Amino acid sequence: RSMFDGKFRTPVDKAVKPLGNALRRTGLTPDHLTVLGLLVGIGAAVAIGSGRLLLGLFLVVLAALPDLLDGALAKASESSSQRGAFFDSTVDRVTDAFLLGGIAWYLASEESPHMALLPFAVMAVSSIISYERAKAESLGIEAKGGLMERAERIIAICFGLLFPVLLVPILWVMLVLTSITAIQRFVKVWKQAAVAPVTAERIEMRRSRRQSRRVARTERRRTRVPRRRS
Repeated sequence: RSMFDGKFRTPVDKAVKPLGNALRRTGLTPDHLTVLGLLVGIGAAVAIGSGRLLLGLFLVVLAALPDLLDGALAKASESSSQRGAFFDSTVDRVTDAFLLGGIAWYLASEESPHMALLPFAVMAVSSIISYERAKAESLGIEAKGGLMERAERIIAICFGLLFPVLLVPILWVMLVLTSITAIQRFVKVWKQAAVAPVTAERIEMRRSRRQSRRVARTERRRTRVPRRRS
């Protein structure tokens, strides 16, 4: 499992729980915080791309706060939902793309145009990690964990922004560890799939349920009695 998803997740959740209760009184929703984090993340990407790395670092840290608090607010307001989880996860991917794009722009300007490929390589492998988890969970298989998940990537980027001389070496390390994580998840899912013959049955069951609901809706429309016009 990821170090930050496992060992530190529980104490962090306990620490931000009072903040979630306080935010509930403001009328904000978890989606508001998610959008706020995205906007700050875009600002961080612009700052990094323009060479203002310390400002970018500050904004990256600031963008992480709404991402940390939206879950606490959802629990406090009892508004956790599949839609919210989907929205939050999608926005995280968009924010990551902006951040690594900003770093690519900075490296192309300050180092070499070819060096811009490095953060894009990190982004590409990171997308594989996200896809592996999403696809595995759609098949009823657990696919969390690995050496370099999103929390670790953000922390590594922060170190690179704080010490610009280490930014390129850190990106190389991120690329290696992210690739290892992708392999770890692939092996994990591959092993689980080998001993999970019920997966196909579950998928077929879901399809049958969706088909049954569609048929039921169609049948209700057909049997609906039209209202008389006065």
